[in-house]
Amino acid sequence: MTSVTDHTAEPAAEHTIDIHTTAGKLAELHKRRAESLHPVGETAIEKVHAKGKLTARERIYALLDEDSFVELDALARHRSTNFGLENNRPLGDGVVTGYGTIDGRDVCIFSQDATVFGGSLGEVYGEKIVKVQELAVKTGRPLIGINDGAGARIQEGVVSLGLYSRIFRNNILASGVIPQISLIMGAAAGGHVYSPALTDFVIMVDQTSQMFITGPDVIKTVTGEDVTMEELGGGHTHMVKSGTAHYVASGEHDAFDYVRELLSYLPPNNFTDPPRYQTEAPAGPVEDNLTDEDLELDTLIPDSPNQPYDMHEVVTRILDEDEFLEIQAGYAQNIIVGFGRIEGRPVGIVANQPTQFAGCLDINASEKAARFVRTCDCFNIPIVMFVDVPGFLPGTDQEYNGIIRRGAKLLYAYGEATVPKITVITRKAYGGAYCVMGSKDMGCDVNLAWPTAQIAVMGASGAVGFVYRQQLVEAAKNGEDVDALRLQLQQEYEDTLVNPYIAAERGYVDAVIPPSYTRGYVGTALRLLERKIAQQPPKKHGNIPL
Repeated sequence: MTSVTDHTAEPAAEHTIDIHTTAGKLAELHKRRAESLHPVGETAIEKVHAKGKLTARERIYALLDEDSFVELDALARHRSTNFGLENNRPLGDGVVTGYGTIDGRDVCIFSQDATVFGGSLGEVYGEKIVKVQELAVKTGRPLIGINDGAGARIQEGVVSLGLYSRIFRNNILASGVIPQISLIMGAAAGGHVYSPALTDFVIMVDQTSQMFITGPDVIKTVTGEDVTMEELGGGHTHMVKSGTAHYVASGEHDAFDYVRELLSYLPPNNFTDPPRYQTEAPAGPVEDNLTDEDLELDTLIPDSPNQPYDMHEVVTRILDEDEFLEIQAGYAQNIIVGFGRIEGRPVGIVANQPTQFAGCLDINASEKAARFVRTCDCFNIPIVMFVDVPGFLPGTDQEYNGIIRRGAKLLYAYGEATVPKITVITRKAYGGAYCVMGSKDMGCDVNLAWPTAQIAVMGASGAVGFVYRQQLVEAAKNGEDVDALRLQLQQEYEDTLVNPYIAAERGYVDAVIPPSYTRGYVGTALRLLERKIAQQPPKKHGNIPL
């Protein structure tokens, strides 16, 4: 093992080393360790810096706490003798692995070195990653992978593919056991993209990172399409279009800052609770502890049910110090997911966004929320839902692309989750979307509603067309003002059914509260559910509608 302080080491002086003496053996070690810090020389490092990027080691030093990195397998070399590789055996084989701390918390880490064989994965390179993966699981530490590589090392043949498979399998075995975070710091192609895709979070760097299975040249040859690397697999593409990226950083240091903040919400493993800041629970009734921010919620919902508002304004007022770490902010913007704290406890937030598609659920939003709910459930993070959803987004495009199956993923994820689950209905909660978004009978522990909540099978406009269809037909035949009658019937329907009180009378809502009471009620519910016991029927695993 090599300490972090080795990165200041100087190459050994040029003289003959007698390895048959103790002093000579020590000198040989120092020589090899110094060589491992610069396996392909200073020129390669200068080229990396010229692109505005950090080297593999510099990335580790920038992310981890100062002087905390302990390197593993620094002296490892490939064993291949094909195609002249026996004459080119750089120490480390193109990946730096080890462990250290971030904000004092233990992590395991690997960082791929694109200056060595282009970052391509060979046998020893793969074995090093496998070893640090297994160490992370064995010790219950988060695993951070800094990716900057160009696929399999062709010269080593099938052995490279075998190591890819071992890495993928380890990602799968570690899933739900330890947090796995991937940073993409360059062009990742082929097999190099599947390991990040199997991890919990993927962070990219704008204009620097690319991910794709087949590159622009292959696509041009096969399909005739012209596309740049950035258009095909850049950060913007994977944030906005594919949903693969969870955050796109403005630069490498921004990416590291995001990782630090992200880890502050996550436990080291699934057997522990997420880190909690010590705060004092408010004393006395909720109404005696209201702040100005709490009171602002009482006037946030517009009088017109068709007027949008920004759900971020609700979420940030509920969380400690207005701090909200949003995940996949640029993807499926009709739903908001991310982490925050309430009374010092980390919570996962899932919220409909009325400013986008009126808050309707569609395929992308359902999958985004389902993935996030499962992540929270893996790592013992309570889920708080804020609901304003008129239904699922209608359209042939949604139906043809599988909204039934893919929308069911959110149902499955929420119904399967055993962490504390709290729902706050701020306005609309219609039909099947009401069921999906944390309803009582889907296993929600505490359901709250604002007086502005509208809980019904459907909105008044659609319901009147079904319930009063014959009456409207007769009115038209008799020459009556059908539009005026329709508006009257809609108002009657709203007054009768489109409110929170029918649900409250039947126990589907536990309490109807003023919006300003929300933070207090949610905090109380989290304290209540801190030692929640959930029992599930024994099974190997469920069959989520993938």
